[in-house]
Amino acid sequence: MFDYHIHTNVSFDSKQSAYDVLSAAKEAGLREVCFTDHYDFHFEKYEAHDLFTKESYELAYGNISLPGISVKRGVEFGLTTWNAPELAALIKEYDFDFVLGSVHYADGYDPYMKEYWYEKTLEQAFLGYLERVLECVRVHTDFDVLGHLNYVCKAPHNPTRSPLFYKDYSEICDEIMRELAKRDKGMEINTSGVDRVGEFLPNADFLRRFRELGGKIVTVGSDAHTKDRVGQYNQEALAILKDIFGYVCTFDKRTPVFHKL
Repeated sequence: MFDYHIHTNVSFDSKQSAYDVLSAAKEAGLREVCFTDHYDFHFEKYEAHDLFTKESYELAYGNISLPGISVKRGVEFGLTTWNAPELAALIKEYDFDFVLGSVHYADGYDPYMKEYWYEKTLEQAFLGYLERVLECVRVHTDFDVLGHLNYVCKAPHNPTRSPLFYKDYSEICDEIMRELAKRDKGMEINTSGVDRVGEFLPNADFLRRFRELGGKIVTVGSDAHTKDRVGQYNQEALAILKDIFGYVCTFDKRTPVFHKL
């Protein structure tokens, strides 16, 4: 129905065109999509970053449309502990409908890189990432929804291919979700973990706890970087949200819209 985490060739790590995405979304039966290309910052300020340009963004989305599909414009902003001013400046420059805040770096590396896992136990790798997420959500106020809370587990160098379960890290996960709820920030159910670690990112246990802690805003995203993943496992994710919240959210001009399921 809705896919609020999609990348195109505006992102550094995707080659698909925006029109190909819309065609795939229509074929998948989606009603609305939001483009959320990477505007990603590395661990340190002095490193090179993966930032799209205004020209590339407007070229891709300035006149994009396809009958039967509602199109929203967003960004997946890479949260760090030092780049809150950069996010504030970005949202003044662009007329985003939606800002997805994601943490892609911890301990100096993206967990997708094998270097992140050197000399770490699985617990150290998972906990180190969650600690970074907590630091980032405490610093930032300008994003709408936290993307893939347990992103670290789907990394190809995760030695066990094990999901990150709420019961194993409940204390710090509660701190993260409590912070989100307190600030009226949402949480994404990201479907890209299903065929990587056998779980949604995060799964139903996290979402139930998020609601208990006062969380209200929830979105669904495929994290598609190729057109075959657009809308993937969307109905299964919506079934989880129907059971726990009874609705799913989209965004219009940074304002959440609640759709009863």
